Amino acid sequence: MAELLNQLLPNLMEKPEMLWQSLVETLQMVSIAGSIAFVIGLALGVTLIATRPGGVMENRWLYFIVGKIIDLFRSIPFILLMIMLRDFTRSVMGTYIGVKGAIVPLLFGTVPFFARQVETAMAEVPAGLVEAAQSMGCSPWEILWRVSLRESIPGIVRGTTITLVSLIGFTAMAGAVGAGGLGNFAISYGGNRLQMDIAYVVVLVVLIMVSLIQAIGSSIARKATH
Repeated sequence: MAELLNQLLPNLMEKPEMLWQSLVETLQMVSIAGSIAFVIGLALGVTLIATRPGGVMENRWLYFIVGKIIDLFRSIPFILLMIMLRDFTRSVMGTYIGVKGAIVPLLFGTVPFFARQVETAMAEVPAGLVEAAQSMGCSPWEILWRVSLRESIPGIVRGTTITLVSLIGFTAMAGAVGAGGLGNFAISYGGNRLQMDIAYVVVLVVLIMVSLIQAIGSSIARKATH
């Protein structure tokens, strides 16, 4: 078996520890940035749905400002966003390279995307449920928590799945500017040194990660659906 792998993947078999280290770095970026983005994006999504015109806490100015800021960062390509945020990232994290330096731009790229996913999921909750809660005297916070959020859990789970898949793609692009991870490994050896067996294996690993995330997300969404 080892001899066959050496024949099929000669370059990779010379540095298997680098593949493992790159995988660990990618998982670190996805888990750290994904966890923080979930909390912040959920809060922003709830803010958008609550303050929109006709919302339970209608505030047109706040809705307009938050929405425009989210749309601004969503419209900037991630690779350009990383370059723009270099100085800010260095001031916050002490560096703009490696896993640590990738967290800030990953958040700026992921939070706006997830916030819109949350807003979309909550907007699909039937208006009749909200009106029924209002008629029973529920406060705006109770409506958001007991009705809007609870009823939109399947949609939020699907949005989380889509966001995590996008986040994996962001980490690959971050590797192009020194963030480490599978993207950096594939670019450094598969692209720059034409060691294509490494590039193929990295693509396979990413496909497996994406497939697992999608399978887990679909399973949770099905169980959360009433």
